[in-house]
Amino acid sequence: MTTRQLDFDACYLAVSARDARFDGRFYTAVTSTGIYCRPICPARTPARKNVRFYRHAAAAEAAGFRPCRRCRPELSPGDPGWDVRADLVGRALRLIDDGVADEHGVAGLAHRLHVTERHLHRLFAAELGTGPLAVARTRRLLLAKQLLTETALPITDVAFAAGFGSVRQFNAAMKESYGFAPGELRKAVGPLAAASRAERTPGAEGAGTAGGADGAPAASSAAAATGLRLRLAFRRPYDAQSVLRFLAARAIPGVEHVTWAGTDASGSGDATGSGEVARYTRAVPGGSITLQPAGDHVRLTVRTADTRQLARIVARCRRLLDLDADPEAVASILGATALAPLVAARPGLRVPGAFDGFEMAVRAVVGQQISVAGARTILGRLAARVGTPAAEGTTEPDGDAAPAVGVLFPGPDRLAGADLGGLGLTTRRVATLTALAEAVAGGEIDLDGADDPAETTARLLRLPGIGPWTANYIALRSLGDPDAWPDGDLVLRKTMARLGIPDGEAERWRPWRAYAALHLWSASAA
Repeated sequence: MTTRQLDFDACYLAVSARDARFDGRFYTAVTSTGIYCRPICPARTPARKNVRFYRHAAAAEAAGFRPCRRCRPELSPGDPGWDVRADLVGRALRLIDDGVADEHGVAGLAHRLHVTERHLHRLFAAELGTGPLAVARTRRLLLAKQLLTETALPITDVAFAAGFGSVRQFNAAMKESYGFAPGELRKAVGPLAAASRAERTPGAEGAGTAGGADGAPAASSAAAATGLRLRLAFRRPYDAQSVLRFLAARAIPGVEHVTWAGTDASGSGDATGSGEVARYTRAVPGGSITLQPAGDHVRLTVRTADTRQLARIVARCRRLLDLDADPEAVASILGATALAPLVAARPGLRVPGAFDGFEMAVRAVVGQQISVAGARTILGRLAARVGTPAAEGTTEPDGDAAPAVGVLFPGPDRLAGADLGGLGLTTRRVATLTALAEAVAGGEIDLDGADDPAETTARLLRLPGIGPWTANYIALRSLGDPDAWPDGDLVLRKTMARLGIPDGEAERWRPWRAYAALHLWSASAA
């Protein structure tokens, strides 16, 4: 559905009903107020004559509308339609979320996508009603608005954390787009919300505001110690416990772990997922992050001395937990097939993604023909030998007795020249990992979503030691392809046979075969 194809009557009906299924799919702009809102905004439904609908928040802002302070568009989940289409605009939006446009400009974004700037702008204008530069700018502004509202991070640090090059640029953009300066928004939040910020980020109100000599933000010791807490929204239902159990079983020692209240530190106790308090922690450059389900959102806590990677961290956490998925759309297809009992038993089941595409590809290669536990052990050894420290003195937050995370998984440049002997890998597996690292480091394969999933899968299959199962598993988790199907997976075959599901049934699960695989894996584990 493009901007030109938005159905006014259907959109207006969704807004009138405050239908949460459409949250993030479009935005409602009101000409009489100059404000744009989410479809679920609790404000009185505006008259039809005063309404305009936009596919993306950037298009609404480019038309001169400001985000609503009541429904807060910055909290919208992403539009799941782009993952299904996996076209060039969808891949560009993923890279923009990952900060590519902030770091390299639109020229760098177009280069990653192997198109010209002009062609990219033309596609954005047709699909979204505005260009990629405006989309990147709106993303920065909305993240800044969330930081100003939900955290006590100093305004100077907010500017750089959101991706702006300077505080002056940040102030100018806020005034131009929203009509007020960052400080005015912070004051307008009021004493109650300010107290809430202080409660969520204890001690951070006293953080310094001065920037470094090079114009970058000074490290905020309070933010690094206590963490910045942000809300990550999703569409209901959301089976968070299943995602966390999946991640726990595969957690790389030293890099990540999952904990539950009442279970052992590895998260491998007898957790059932009912009423549990669970959290996922992993090392990131300069510190660590923690993700914890909290009712209608996932709470992200970032502890780092350098907040400039915050936008990228947010985007990757959303992909890791598959927060932008549309469970209703998945259930409408899978629920009408032989998988109906499984879909009914686990509503809101998601496909765990990847925080880093290359890391996930290495996991897939190492996991070939060995157990999940065996792969986890080898990956822990690999990370300990080749990985790098996340930060000095990294410890588990809140004084937890769980194993500390403090190792960054090695990137392709580092792994390509590493000695992988003595880790428990076969000679053939070492050769495959080296070839994979060299291909990614050399730009032949992009595992962060810039290329078409089918083309990336074809390139992976050309590497020695990578077959259809490995390539499709990488597509399922690294590339976020909702229709990826790990053909030949032994557990899938056995589970389908046990349930009396013929092989040909998988064709009926398109374009959600990745979700079908998770339902079958979950049924096998149960």
